[in-house]
Amino acid sequence: MNNFTIYHNPRCSKSRQTLELLKEKKIEPEVVLYLDNPPSKDEISKLLSILGINPRELLRKGEDEYKTHNLKDQTISDQKIIEIMSENPKLIERPIVISNNKAIIGRPPENVLKLIN
Repeated sequence: MNNFTIYHNPRCSKSRQTLELLKEKKIEPEVVLYLDNPPSKDEISKLLSILGINPRELLRKGEDEYKTHNLKDQTISDQKIIEIMSENPKLIERPIVISNNKAIIGRPPENVLKLIN
């Protein structure tokens, strides 16, 4: 079962726990270190589509960049939010796990079990 990808931040405890949970299930996912290699606007759009959520739902509201870009402003377009996330990947909620064109945010890490069954 290697058709899994995780958008991973090794400094995040939830991301580490999610990766460990996958490995406990004998799954060796492709690990995308998205802070080192930020996803493009198109990649973020695709992730959002697979997740079935809007860009605001993928934002980490506690990050300084959220305040810096005034992202609580409801008039900012979805496309602009995606552009800002691509330029500031710390804003992207983590971890995201993808398998068979389905995706889930690993918060809590046990959420990924829904992709395994």
